[in-house]
Amino acid sequence: MKREVAAPPRQGTGPQKTAARRRRKTATWELRLYIAGKTARAVRAFRNLQQICEEHLAGEYNIEVIDLLKEPRLARGDQIVAVPTLVRKLPEPVRKIIGDLSNTERVLVGLDLRRRG
Repeated sequence: MKREVAAPPRQGTGPQKTAARRRRKTATWELRLYIAGKTARAVRAFRNLQQICEEHLAGEYNIEVIDLLKEPRLARGDQIVAVPTLVRKLPEPVRKIIGDLSNTERVLVGLDLRRRG
């Protein structure tokens, strides 16, 4: 009598894990916060952004802080004219929000996480 033993399933290949992995890849938000030095306004903008992201995008975001005093040439790529400025690179389309990000509702609408209403 021949006995067949099923091979154990490979990690991460089931339909649920594959779908979750695909969602995670496409759901990652790429955010850039442009500042000019470690000013009180820049620190406030970063803290506000972190709080908003943790509440609304938990685990699905990356924040890159770019200090234009150290790397001024990077302002040209995203056409930065004021700081602090938040640029949402992904998901597309690119969006920009200028200020310390203290108006949570405005930031959520600007990031397209909430509809205007």
